[in-house]
Amino acid sequence: MQRTGYLLPATLTGALWLKGLHPSLPGLGCPLRALTGVPCPTCFLTRAMGAALTGDLSGSLQWHLFGPIAALGLVLWSVLALQQRRLIPKGLPLWALPVVGGGLISYWLLRLSTNSWPSG
Repeated sequence: MQRTGYLLPATLTGALWLKGLHPSLPGLGCPLRALTGVPCPTCFLTRAMGAALTGDLSGSLQWHLFGPIAALGLVLWSVLALQQRRLIPKGLPLWALPVVGGGLISYWLLRLSTNSWPSG
């Protein structure tokens, strides 16, 4: 039996691209926002990535500052995973994860303090 986990990043990229083309497709809601009313650090990131993957960078940035960055990272991960047939490819810059995580938390705190959330 062949392992196919390396297809996951490309599948996610394709699903987000499709969601960007058809925003009315159903998706998962944020459990934190549903329970507390407070958006999480990644709230609206799915819509932002979908917009970025369809070429709408302005719309992507309106949803979430990290949308284009996350979309680019997902495309990079997809390409490397497909080329190497590995879910976690060699050469993937893992140092970026804590840097982006810290940036997400900082951006989230800024949005919380200014109450700057898109309606959606």
